[in-house]
Amino acid sequence: MPPTVTTTQPPRFAAADAVARIAAASRRTQQPQSRGDLVSLAMGEPDFDTPGTVTEAAHASLRAGRTHYSPLLGEATLREALAEKLTGIARVPASASDILITQGGTAGLAASILGIVNPGDRVVVPDPTYSLYADLVSMAGGIVVPVPLVDDLHWDLDRLADALTGARLFVFCNPVNPTGIVHSNEELTTLADLLDGTDTIVISDEAYSDLDYTGRPFTSAISLDGLRERTIYCQTFSKSYAMTGWRVGYLWGPTPLIQASARIHNTFNGSMNTVVQDAALAAVRNCAEDVARMRAAYLERGELMRKELAAIPGLTLSAPEGAFYQFPRYDLDLPSVEVVAALRTHGVAVRPGSEFGAQGEGHLRLSYAADPQSITEGVRRLADGLAALR
Repeated sequence: MPPTVTTTQPPRFAAADAVARIAAASRRTQQPQSRGDLVSLAMGEPDFDTPGTVTEAAHASLRAGRTHYSPLLGEATLREALAEKLTGIARVPASASDILITQGGTAGLAASILGIVNPGDRVVVPDPTYSLYADLVSMAGGIVVPVPLVDDLHWDLDRLADALTGARLFVFCNPVNPTGIVHSNEELTTLADLLDGTDTIVISDEAYSDLDYTGRPFTSAISLDGLRERTIYCQTFSKSYAMTGWRVGYLWGPTPLIQASARIHNTFNGSMNTVVQDAALAAVRNCAEDVARMRAAYLERGELMRKELAAIPGLTLSAPEGAFYQFPRYDLDLPSVEVVAALRTHGVAVRPGSEFGAQGEGHLRLSYAADPQSITEGVRRLADGLAALR
């Protein structure tokens, strides 16, 4: 008799429920960088090189043998420099012990949200807004409560008031990705009034705070009584200093919330790269002129993009006040993911508005962090692609 062959079924592996929750909720998509046959206006990334002062500081740090573990909260010299900066923003003394250096702004958002949200907690976010917030809330098992904006893409304060009742957390960015809106002192003061007497926590993601073109002083959430004591301030070196690939950011806020965030960050990430922190310290101390130079260039590029887009039939332009995004509405009866796919065949990459929330449907997000030639050519290809869809 032939030998009996026993077949063993391969084991069936299953991911954690958190993975399924993220997959079900996530709208995030990976978009390409520019290449020979494609102009990308999709990347939220400065096209400038990191300032030379920063790179030189990293080289010096390596030569000095600064390649060992860093303290879990971050290097004391960097945290002290940031505490001085934050004291000026918050208008109260900021302690270096309440600052956590993070693996970019992304890890700061993850550490703060996962350190706050319990399964079933209601977390309010504007709609549209940066899509990572909802993914992290879903990972934690929280319930995302999106609040549609008004026509000018600012908060609908009446709807926001209703949604915030009983909420554990409100997360927003200012200036806003994807809309480019800058929330005013009046809006933030109203938010403080809405939260007065509640236990709702705020995360204010101010990654683009140096890129405000309104002509009025930028209002940070941590500068206002009524918000400061309940707010985690999340910041990154990526946008202001053209340091996206360096992966360094920081959190500041009430001691118990920073301690909770540090516990999460230390578990996921451990201590930050020492050399990168030395480079970040050079950015804080020496790169104000570089930030101003890049900001002026973004302002010019935003005007260029607006001028080019205004000539395209069927687009309703937004009025960006900060960051480096245009968020036009189109008049085609097609989902934004289909429009984006069609535009790719015409050699231009943009992001679908629906990535940023249900209310972003019918919009496209374009970045003017690209160089002027790419903006002009990318918008030309955009116009051709939209015309072909009509």
